[in-house]
Amino acid sequence: MADEKKESSAGSIATSPAVETRVEDKYTIKDHWKCLAACTLVSLCPFQYGIDFGLIGGLQAMVGFLRVFGYQDPAVPGGWNISTDRQQLISSLMTLGAFLSSSTAGLIATFISRRMTIWSACLLCIVANLIMMLTTNIGGLYAGRLLLGLANGMFMTFSQLYIQECTPARYRGLMISSFQVWTSVGSLVGTIVDNFTEKIDGREAYLIPLGLIFIIPVIMSFGMLFIPESPRWLAQHGKLDQARKALRWHRPGTEAEIDQELADIQAALETEMSKENSVAVWDMFRDPVDRRRTILAVCALTVQGASGAMYMIAYGTYFFQMAGIGDAFANSCILNAVGIVAILINSALITHFGRRRVFLVTGLTFCGIAQLVTAAVYQANPGAKSTGQAIVGLAVVYILGYNGMIATYAWISGGELPSQRLRSYTFGLATAVGFFAAWLTTFTAPYFINPSSLNWGPKYGYIWAPSCWVSALWVFFFLPEVKNRTLEEIDEMFEARLPAWKFRKYVCVGRGATNAGAASGSDEKETTEVTHAELGKA
Repeated sequence: MADEKKESSAGSIATSPAVETRVEDKYTIKDHWKCLAACTLVSLCPFQYGIDFGLIGGLQAMVGFLRVFGYQDPAVPGGWNISTDRQQLISSLMTLGAFLSSSTAGLIATFISRRMTIWSACLLCIVANLIMMLTTNIGGLYAGRLLLGLANGMFMTFSQLYIQECTPARYRGLMISSFQVWTSVGSLVGTIVDNFTEKIDGREAYLIPLGLIFIIPVIMSFGMLFIPESPRWLAQHGKLDQARKALRWHRPGTEAEIDQELADIQAALETEMSKENSVAVWDMFRDPVDRRRTILAVCALTVQGASGAMYMIAYGTYFFQMAGIGDAFANSCILNAVGIVAILINSALITHFGRRRVFLVTGLTFCGIAQLVTAAVYQANPGAKSTGQAIVGLAVVYILGYNGMIATYAWISGGELPSQRLRSYTFGLATAVGFFAAWLTTFTAPYFINPSSLNWGPKYGYIWAPSCWVSALWVFFFLPEVKNRTLEEIDEMFEARLPAWKFRKYVCVGRGATNAGAASGSDEKETTEVTHAELGKA
């Protein structure tokens, strides 16, 4: 009985020594419906990112598109192909644009709020899509792709920031999983529409799918009128009355509970701001604690690209067609549908399982094996019907592992690990590096899979299998577990300089107690940390 009591104590988290249960744990998911509805609306942003990848992979295998931007080639399945350099730029310019806009997120957030940035992205997205639909010139298509990438970078970065800062800790994983659901739904919608329109022998074959890109910017532009700004962004910029009003909208509870949460936010911000009077880009690396958090956030999000998923997402339909694997468009639809099922299952389980275990054991290792077997099967007997069936099956296995176990957790970890003072800068950098990895993959993949270049096809998996396993080792040794922790509690644990393996059972004592311990001298601080370590082992 005593052991059970100790374990319960170690697993619980308190904002102060005298509080056994956090305020937010008193309320159910129904009580938080307004906040979750607002975050669900914002989580629609990645639909744009997903639908673009779903569409663009199909367009490059679509005769109506290739008649305008490709060339006739009787030697390949379908009779039409696209040059390697055009294929590279069409796919990679979008991710390059996303890299550019996300890398400036910290600067943008200094002047523009989360909601205003998302509105700006909606406008830019509409302009970019108009250019792509109206042009028949490859230069115009490139320009539209780059502008669309700028919009998608802002969508992906600032929607994540909004969700991370507004969602209660216990529902943060759930809302980020819905973020990933919309990415996969977008990809599925794109591939389904491509599947129906690819038979049209004219520009309408690709204009109809592109028209779908207008849907979300219009919905978002109106929906954002009815939800408040991020309370943490408002508090960070000294707008405390507006922050209290926004927090009251987002949270159930009494005025005292709202004031306490706002006080916790202020205390965390003041502790971090006491290090420097202002925030600058280099602050992410100046202090050892901030440097560690920056590196962790960047690496966690980059794991998504290191799994090798981008070439399957960006070139899936083309990959299937050039490898002669059945109906390429139908296979892509199946692949995306399976991905959605995986994420929906993940959404039901995400609040119960930590990031480290899912990332490592059932995610990266799993995907690495799928990539290796795919490459080996294709090399052993290329072109055979049984080989094609095996590759489609292995692609389904891979996407189950990626969507269900990697993608969601990469975004969660990249967003919840940065400090509050530097969140926009750090998460912007993490997202930018993630997009750079995606750009590098989408830019180089055609060299490997295009018949006019190396023509590796599925043997490309030989590169990505070891990448998955190296990432798994990094997760095991360095990624801390912060499931169900508030952002303020995460701050406290990093300030305590815990090794990654101690995060899961660490018992937080509150910022006030931590600050007091720090002020009273190093001996007391050492005693406090020893006490925490002992509690963590209970």
